[in-house]
Amino acid sequence: MAETPLAERLKRRIALDGPMTVADFMAAALGDPTHGYYTTRDPLGAAGDFTTAPEISQMFGELIGLWCAEVWRQMGAPDAVRLVELGPGRGTLMADLLRAGAMAPGFREALRVTLVETSPALRAAQEKTLADETVPIGWADGVAAIPEDGAPLLIVANEFFDALPIRQLRRTEAGWREVLVGLDPETDALAWTLAPGPGPAAALIPEAAARAAAPDDVVEIAPVAWGVAGALARRLAADGGAALIVDYGHGLSAPGDTLQAVAAHRYSDVLDRPGEADLTAHVDFEALARAFSEAGCRAAPLAAQGDFLRALGIEMRAAALARAGDPAAVAAARDRLIGEGAMGSLFKVLGVAAPQTPPLPGLEG
Repeated sequence: MAETPLAERLKRRIALDGPMTVADFMAAALGDPTHGYYTTRDPLGAAGDFTTAPEISQMFGELIGLWCAEVWRQMGAPDAVRLVELGPGRGTLMADLLRAGAMAPGFREALRVTLVETSPALRAAQEKTLADETVPIGWADGVAAIPEDGAPLLIVANEFFDALPIRQLRRTEAGWREVLVGLDPETDALAWTLAPGPGPAAALIPEAAARAAAPDDVVEIAPVAWGVAGALARRLAADGGAALIVDYGHGLSAPGDTLQAVAAHRYSDVLDRPGEADLTAHVDFEALARAFSEAGCRAAPLAAQGDFLRALGIEMRAAALARAGDPAAVAAARDRLIGEGAMGSLFKVLGVAAPQTPPLPGLEG
């Protein structure tokens, strides 16, 4: 395994304090101020480590922009609405969203945009992408820092929840034991280990996942993601509005080790090169929807990304772009976004609404 600067720091921490949870390892690998993956680089695109839907085609952000404008219209076209994007990447989705939103009279004029971003490198990329934008744009370091002005919210989160830290527990003959990151006693390298006894985290395992777990199965829990969902839901319940969450994961809580590392568009060992590879885990949409619902919001039925984008008119938009540009390139991008063997089935869409918000376009009714 490669000895990155962060690996050396983590090994010293473990030597002093003992093995760390998977969540603590992920938080350090992704967010360490000096050596964290997201704090030190722009990971997107062909030159980076992965490509997200907004970077594949403008169609993705445009359709989400039209979705936001329609939700705003159905809410009665309020004079002010706060548009929040969680993890905005390079700002590509927001740029496409705002351009398409101009088709709804009065929508852009009502917007106050907040981008929730902790990465200095990505924040700089967002500022560059949105430099000519006339809609007021501000940044926040976290959900708690989103301005509170009483305006309803429109929240967009594309590939955000998959990067939040998770914890893992393994079912053993002695009961549930938390998976930890420790040190190999022979090589002193980072290595997987198990907590020696039971811990409070087992109480957070979804009941369905616990029932389905066989001996030696791993179950993942996401307290950080559930906390974010609860905070967003309380804001929505108080001020009104809706959230649109697009990510990859499973619709029902179930056992499974989904933690993965990606570098240069290839999978790598999770414990290798900490700080230099992206770490993600599949979103448990059943548990995430429950967190929103328990905090006072309405969760729409989960939809596949392909079905959602078709309902919003991606086929018509692709046909228009093909007439004006490269038909083969447009078709390839469309198929990647909605194809059954591609993002169309792998990615899911969760809509969340305040109790008073009308049915969500493409997801309800």
